[in-house]
Formats: sequence, structure tokens, C-alpha cells
Amino acid sequence: MDHEKAEVPQWIEKRYGLLWNRFNNSPFRLEEASEYLTKANKDHEQDVPVILSELRKAGLLKVEMDLTDARKRIYSLLGTGSIVKNILAKSTLSRSDVEGLLKKAADLIRTRVDYKFILILLFLKRISDKWEMEYQDAYKEAIKDGLSPKDAEKEAKSGAYHDFDLPEEFLWDNLRKDVSKLPENLSKALKVLAERNPDLKDILADVDFIQFTSNRENAEILRQLIELFSERKLHHVSPDILGDAYEWILRYFAPTKAKEGEVYTPREVIQLLVEMLDPKPEESVYDPACGSAGMLIESYNHVARKYGPEQAKKLFLYGQEYNPKTLALAKMNMFIHDIRDCHILQGDTLRYPKFKEGDGLKLFDVVIANPPWNQDGYDEDSLKKGEFYKQRFSFGYPPRQSADWAWIQHMLASAKEHSGRVGIVVDTGALSRGGKEGAIRQRIIENDLIECVILLPEKLFYNTGAPGVVIVLRKEKSIEYKGKILFINASKEFEQHPDVRKQNRLNEMNINKISKFYKTFNAEKGFSEIVTITEAKKNDYNLSVSLYIVNEQKSEEVDIQKEWLELKKIEEEMTFVDSKIELFLKTLGWGDK
Repeated sequence: MDHEKAEVPQWIEKRYGLLWNRFNNSPFRLEEASEYLTKANKDHEQDVPVILSELRKAGLLKVEMDLTDARKRIYSLLGTGSIVKNILAKSTLSRSDVEGLLKKAADLIRTRVDYKFILILLFLKRISDKWEMEYQDAYKEAIKDGLSPKDAEKEAKSGAYHDFDLPEEFLWDNLRKDVSKLPENLSKALKVLAERNPDLKDILADVDFIQFTSNRENAEILRQLIELFSERKLHHVSPDILGDAYEWILRYFAPTKAKEGEVYTPREVIQLLVEMLDPKPEESVYDPACGSAGMLIESYNHVARKYGPEQAKKLFLYGQEYNPKTLALAKMNMFIHDIRDCHILQGDTLRYPKFKEGDGLKLFDVVIANPPWNQDGYDEDSLKKGEFYKQRFSFGYPPRQSADWAWIQHMLASAKEHSGRVGIVVDTGALSRGGKEGAIRQRIIENDLIECVILLPEKLFYNTGAPGVVIVLRKEKSIEYKGKILFINASKEFEQHPDVRKQNRLNEMNINKISKFYKTFNAEKGFSEIVTITEAKKNDYNLSVSLYIVNEQKSEEVDIQKEWLELKKIEEEMTFVDSKIELFLKTLGWGDK
């Protein structure tokens, strides 16, 4: 039978795909197929012989006599032909497939439910599907090694083959068996997962599906979300695609969450910062206000693109986040991106930095952040209650109403002496405010630590229409850049956001242009300017970009000869009109009066 042209019923296609994922083209017996299909697809045991018979008729199954028992048969799936490729292709999701799935989930909850429940379900579905894939791979290997099916099954469940310790009862399909017990099953699963996997404790600790579904409408939303995520398997989705989908959810809800005070740094701003600071393999990257870990993930991706995925694994990633719920998002984001070698801790960075070495701060090659702008409550008295305050705030203490220069000083103190480079996004007011902030700014400028100041466009950030600025600092500048600061006016480098009304964004050309000027330290009239520390001193150490660069309006070229001829023509017309009026007045007898 030509099985490439066979018409295969959809219900048989589905069983074929399940059996192929389990056995591939390895031989199996009726008992093994029956045990698997009754568990994985809830088929009845008496239906399995019918399924195998239909697969044989479709030319997708080979049947041979069991030499050890003539009454039994040995089966093996045929893995060639376009029909097989089509069946298996259905288990592989593209970027648009995953984003389409999450778009449906986002539309389902809209603004009624915290979007973090979508992310938790996505995470749980991913690790469940991946556990099943790891189990199938380990089972096949065990069979090849000569183990009996029963021993192979036991071996494949060993924690040595799995990223996470996940009891079978908490696999996705088992959790959703009883719809009436969904909240209880999910809550119990998250609790056991957190107990058995300490790395997941921060992610799962505060998620309560029982409380969430105390509202009847939320209970129905949960049921629909579970069914939606059950439509497709996520084990074959690459970490890049799944990670981007996770970021898509954060970005999708960012405008709404911004109104509640939640800050999301646009991916394009992060790309610009990382491109300029250029982390390399075997370097360390630290974000003291890491949020959902976008800066750390983009640093990893930057190294992977530039030096290869294996080199990215040699990057050391560190982050600290004050908000426990945001910390959970960060850790989940890392797992979804399949970045396991990272260290993210919870705590108040300005008072209690978590990364220490010896008797002081741990030092890093790259320090990068978008901390809360104009954060209140970190004056001298407050900061002196914290750790290492003398080491961290040697240039002075900020006023209570704005911690911008406290963040800058902490980041400088956390950078290595020779390789250390710092990139921070702050409010434009930090460049010009006087008083205590002005005094700190003056000392940092005089110590020649500021390398570049970039004015960003307006409306890039979801929580404010203000433009924001990027300040790049270095512990040790190149000789040719000493005593100089590069200013870049990138306020016109944007395009209108395609999805968010009244929002702008940086495109690839904008990012490339800004980072190119930074790396080459070039001046271009109206866009960039190199300013000496002496010149900055004359401006009272004010670093406002508009002081040094003005976006020039293009002047319209004037054709003097053409303009003169037109003016002459107008004068001639006015002379003619005057003569006509004078003649008319004389006719009326008014000319001599």
C-alpha cells in the first residue's frame, strides 16, 4: 500500500503521533501500546487492538510474530513518507503559533485577571511537556540498552533524565482530568514542585489558584485557559521562541500595568544598552534593579548571536530585585529562555546589596539597569543604615526625593576597576538638578567617569511620556577619550509603535546609528558632540544634552532671483491697480478734492 497517499483519519493520526513520540521506530508489544495510550490519551484498553489494526491498514505499522511466544505480535511504526512528516509537523510550533496561543489567552482574560496566571500556566505546561519528552527519550535509550519495558519505564522516570522533579500525578494531562478539582490540583502541584525543586520556590510560592477561582467567573476563565494550553504540546518549541512569547505577554500588558506603577523597559532600549556595553564570553553582567530580567536575557542573547550559543553559557549573570512577585517573573523568564546559570536574589539593593565578595561588594565587568526614576526615601540617614555605604556613596548622598545618583554610585562601585562599564537609564532631570545631586554629579565628572550621555526620544516608556536618558560610565577610559564626554541627541531617532497608540519605539536603524556613534566616539553637527570636562565645568556641570547639541531645522533654500522677479511683478500689478482707482475717482469728480 502506498502510505504516502493514504487517507488517514484524524483520530488515527493523533494516535500515530503519540505512539511515534513514545516508541519512534523501536519495536513494541500490544501491552506497551495499551498502557501508554490509556495513560496519555485516555483510550480504553479494548480499543487499542482496533487502533493498531487501523494503523496497519493505513500502511503505518509493521506487524511481526513474536519469536518468544507465537501467540503474540511485535509492532513497529513505519517512519517514512510525507504522511508521517505531516503528522509530526503538527507537534512543532512556530513563533506565530505560540504567540497566537498567548494572544487568545490574553484576549480571554483581558484586564479582568492578573496576566501572571497566564505565565504560570505557560511555565507549568512547558515543564510538563518537556518531562514527557525527556521520559520518552530515556525510555527508548533504556530499551536499546537491553532493559525490559517495565525496567525501562522505571529508569526513564529517574531524576537523572529530567530538568525538574515532577511526579507523574502532576503532569498536565493528569491535572486537567477532573475539571471540578482544577484549582486544588494546580495548587497542590505548585506546592509539591516548589518543595522538590528549590530553584522554583520563588516562582511558585505565592500563586494561589484556589483563592483565584473563589470568583465563579475566574473559575470559568481558568477552565478555558487550561483547555487552550492543552491544544498543543510545547516540548518541541525552542527556548528562543518560547522566551519571545513570554516577553510578548509582558509587553502586551505593559501599558495597562504601567498605570498601576509596574515598570517594563522596552526591549529596544535594552538592546541599545547591551549593544553599547558589548558583554563578552567569560565576563559578568549585573543588574541591580533587574525587574523581569530583560537586561540579563538580552546580554545572554547578544553573546549567543555574536560568539555562538556555547559561548553564551560562559557569561555570568547576576540580578537583584526588590519586589518578590517581579522576582518570580524574572526567574520564570530565565527558565523559559532555558538560561539556567544565573543568580537572581531578592532584596533592597540600595540598602542591602546581596552580592558580596570578601569584605565588600562583588565587582562585575558590565553593570546595567533601568532603576525606578526619582525614587523616594533614600537620603543620607537612610543609606547610612545600609551595608558598605562608605564604599558605595563616596561622592555624596542624594536628596530624599530622588535616588537617581544613589543608583549611579552603587553601579559604579559595583564595576571592576579596569574592565568595568556601566549603563543606566534615568530621568532627564538627573542631568541638570542642583543641590546635593549637582554636587555628586560634579565629583563624578571631575573624576572623569562619564563617557557618554544620550537623550532618548519621547514616549518610549509605557509608564511615562518623558524621554529619559542613557548615561554610560567607565572606570577606565581609553587614552583618547580621557577628559571628554560624548553627547548624543537621539530624540528624533524613532518610529511610531505599530501596536500601541501614541507610543514610539527605536527600530534597528536607530539602534545601529546610536551605538555606532558611541563606539566610534564621533561628532556630527546636530546629532553628536564631544565636550571636554572644562567645557562642562563652564556650564556648572550641567549635562543636559540640549546645552551642547541643538537639533537644527533644515533651512529652506531661497532662489533670490526668482523671489525678486515675483516681487517686481507684484509691484507692477499694484501700480496698475492704483492707476485704475485714480481714473475711477476722477470720473466721479473726486480727483481734485
